[in-house]
Amino acid sequence: MCDVKKYNKIFKDITSLQPEDTLQLVLEAETEEEKNFYELIGDFLLQMKQKQVVERNLF
Repeated sequence: MCDVKKYNKIFKDITSLQPEDTLQLVLEAETEEEKNFYELIGDFLLQMKQKQVVERNLF
């Protein structure tokens, strides 16, 4: 069984990343797999921000 609290903390840490943080992670990734993972995270965070903008009618 996985440690749910551990992964909840990881989620909170990831969702607090700024765009420049994800860019740094992508640029410094050691493998193509890591790079793809960090790009996915960056895309996810961008989608979250876009959703907030649309919900608030800020566009």
